[in-house]
Amino acid sequence: MTDHKHLKHRVRERMARTGESYTTALRHVAGRARRHHHESALLRDVLGGAFSEAMLLGLGGGIGFMYFVFEYAGHPPMLTIVAQAHPEPMIPLALARAGVPHEIRRTGSARLAERHLRAALDAGRSPIVRVGRHLLPWRDALPFPDPVDVVVTGLSGGTAHVRDDGPGELPLAGLMAAWSSIPKSKHLLVEVTGPADGEPDVRAAITDTAAKLTGPVLGNNFDVNFGLSGMRKLAAQLADTTGKQGWTRRFADPGPALERLAECLEVDYTAPGATRPLYADFLAETGHAGAAALYRECGRQWSRVAAAASAREPLAEMAALVAQAVLLEERAAGALAKIY
Repeated sequence: MTDHKHLKHRVRERMARTGESYTTALRHVAGRARRHHHESALLRDVLGGAFSEAMLLGLGGGIGFMYFVFEYAGHPPMLTIVAQAHPEPMIPLALARAGVPHEIRRTGSARLAERHLRAALDAGRSPIVRVGRHLLPWRDALPFPDPVDVVVTGLSGGTAHVRDDGPGELPLAGLMAAWSSIPKSKHLLVEVTGPADGEPDVRAAITDTAAKLTGPVLGNNFDVNFGLSGMRKLAAQLADTTGKQGWTRRFADPGPALERLAECLEVDYTAPGATRPLYADFLAETGHAGAAALYRECGRQWSRVAAAASAREPLAEMAALVAQAVLLEERAAGALAKIY
């Protein structure tokens, strides 16, 4: 398991040793050079390869775009971009649309949650649990609780064996603490109970993705930060040299924010190329080659943005690159909306 707490240090070491760009070194150090997408890769493994990673990504909501700059006392402003579908959890949605029988359990009782976990393992299943990523010892500490899905592969004595981006282990008490730390999904457990029955609901998946890229996601004032609107906001704030929300004034040193931008487009909460190439694979697999080609180009452009960000290019150049990505995304979203 990659030690996320020392991720940037390891990235810098690899860059010095190999001469790679920040984003290329980041992919290797983070262990994502082959495994494209966290949730769909986990679920593919749980299902024994019954569906491709791309298919599970698409069924689980596919792509999206959320752009926020969070501010917490005692911390510099923290950029977060989520380039996959958000905020609805992807794994339960993918299972439902794939027609895979499953059970979802929640409980306020840690004792009952552990009982559910042990019962699933005793039945020979691989339960998926949602935990606070900030409490996993191999991941970065964050100034806020943030959920991540992991698979529990076994319990031995007081040790829990899990699969995150790779195999890891931690004390059972530590797993229980992480599992209890996210109020909205406290002790959430997803258990696959049988093989798929019927055809995947591709129509619903594509229609939903297109709607959330072009329209409301939450139904409140925060929707300006989502979809095409969120992309336009990012481009505008990168170009803004005078306003309080512009990057010139908001970030005393934009370098760390640019590195974070690269991470969010290539590794964190995404697959490489802002998840667009993997989503293009889903579209191609379901017979929509034209839209797939457009999203492959979107992915290439977002990777150009990430490469420029990792090189700490001037904000004006970054704004221009993101503006080009927005134009491509608008065209691709229009094609996606016309499929059904």
